Amino acid sequence: MRQRKVKNLDEKLGALAEYIVANPEENKGKWREFFGNNKPIYVEIGCGKGQFISKLARENRVGNYIAIEGQDSVALRAAEKAKALTEETDIDNLVVMIKFVNDLTELFDNGEIDGIYLNFSDPWPKDRHDKRRLTHRERIQSYIKVLKQGGFIDVKTDNNDLFEFTLEEFAALELPYSAWTPDLHGHAAHYRQISPMLLGPNEHHILKAADTTTEYEDKFMEQGLPINYVKVEKLW
Repeated sequence: MRQRKVKNLDEKLGALAEYIVANPEENKGKWREFFGNNKPIYVEIGCGKGQFISKLARENRVGNYIAIEGQDSVALRAAEKAKALTEETDIDNLVVMIKFVNDLTELFDNGEIDGIYLNFSDPWPKDRHDKRRLTHRERIQSYIKVLKQGGFIDVKTDNNDLFEFTLEEFAALELPYSAWTPDLHGHAAHYRQISPMLLGPNEHHILKAADTTTEYEDKFMEQGLPINYVKVEKLW
């Protein structure tokens, strides 16, 4: 989607410099030192305007969050949310990285990350572009390297073809699903009517995933469109 030009973009980004990670490669292996604590670290690749990850950061003070977005005009909005979060709540656990990511191992050390979120990624529908998809197996392998044991990858998409591709890539890498559904919010609405004591891990993961939405997700829900969701965990 073409982004609108933002007037005085460099100036506006400069004013938000404390919320934007400069030279992120220099923090590889030192991200906990960067945040100044030993809290878990979670990454969203392709954060858009930052609604999803800023909500997570607000509601989960026990974690640190890194929002990655390649489009600087879009990343600006995420950085604005990081600033608002700090000013409104004194929470400073969210930073933005302006970068198109091909290999997470360039930015993070082995086992340094606790969770990765991929929300409504570009489906790159043409077969010849499959390696550009964020859930291509070569990219997933880099995610696995930087995840700690027990770390996870969460994927949401409205694109059925990308979802099927993602499931196939996870299966090829023998990554078991912790949870999956082709209708995240429909299933969540159903599970909310059932006693929590009767719900299994799959249902609990689905409820948690449905609680925090992206801007795109809200629009799709208004249109009654189903959202695909899958979660895998690094078990070794």
